[in-house]
Amino acid sequence: MRRIRVLVIDDAVVVRRLVTDVLSADPAIEVVGVAANGRIALQKIAQLAPDIITLDIEMPEMDGLTTVTEIRKQWKQLPIIMFSTLSARGATATLEALARGATDYVTKPANVGSVTAAQQSVRAELIPRIKSLCAGLLLSPDQLAANRLPVEHAVARHTPSAGAVSTTAAKPVTLARGPIAILAIGTSTGGPNALAQLIPQLPADFPVPIVITQHMPPLFTKFLADRLHSMSPLTVREAEPGVEIEAGTVWIAPGDNHMVLRRNGEQVIATLTKEPPENSCRPAVDVMLRSVVACYGRQVLSVILTGMGQDGLRGSEAVYAAGGYVIAQDEHSSVVWGMPGFVARAGIADSVTPLGTMAQTIATRIRVAGHTRGRASALAQ
Repeated sequence: MRRIRVLVIDDAVVVRRLVTDVLSADPAIEVVGVAANGRIALQKIAQLAPDIITLDIEMPEMDGLTTVTEIRKQWKQLPIIMFSTLSARGATATLEALARGATDYVTKPANVGSVTAAQQSVRAELIPRIKSLCAGLLLSPDQLAANRLPVEHAVARHTPSAGAVSTTAAKPVTLARGPIAILAIGTSTGGPNALAQLIPQLPADFPVPIVITQHMPPLFTKFLADRLHSMSPLTVREAEPGVEIEAGTVWIAPGDNHMVLRRNGEQVIATLTKEPPENSCRPAVDVMLRSVVACYGRQVLSVILTGMGQDGLRGSEAVYAAGGYVIAQDEHSSVVWGMPGFVARAGIADSVTPLGTMAQTIATRIRVAGHTRGRASALAQ
């Protein structure tokens, strides 16, 4: 175990100082260098061998997008956290950086009122991501082994316990428990790229509606929806109050709003709330999943993709308790095996599936179980 070596890349002296001071105050982190642009950064990566870098987007000589592209030519696995502004331009550029190979992002403090508040914002947003992406440097081999699920693709459902997940093979997917009326997806770190791989693989005639909670700030979720829409045969939209949830459309929870589904006669509609964050998140996966279960009962298929933390665990437990289906992304294909890892280790997943075969797993589950074109039937009650 040793300290995490960080290289800070930003053209603004004030920002470099802010980030360096905050990170250096943490005993688990060492700032090994700074760079004012991408050209200098490439030289320093080779010299300093950092474990992770923070990277600005708008810089002279070589900007952040070009830098990500160049880094990935030489350093395939080096974690890159984009440090972007909370703006339409920043959101667009950040999603492009993620598509080019960046690992995660943090928005720069804006209108916080003081240096102390800016430091607190960076401390709360950046340090957990650095530690999560470099967890292997902070854990002993025994701790790493304890956190690793000893199965590759599937686990058997059993009564949740505090112990490790059973290594017994999962029940065959041919064992149906009832029709599926909705697909609900939760994700965080690594989610934009995971969704960009998964959603385009689903057909235009996908038989049930899809709702997604991705941990993202305002603006970012709108541009994520637009990006996925341009890549997919399905219609992808940022959720709006009062829209009917029906087959053929993917709805993404807007940043800083929980997405809650409610019954309105035979219809299910989306509502947005500013209720307090859960798991330090708004939107929160748990909030969405609880409302999905309230509307559809056991007709839910939930998927928990890559992400930091454990948001989605309680909601998945609600899906499990109602008799619905739960799928978790496997560790190897996850950027961070936090959210899906908690679900897998809880023993409530029907399968633990690589991202590359996730669309096929979803399609198989719906084909075997049957579907209701998004309408909750009496079976949901």
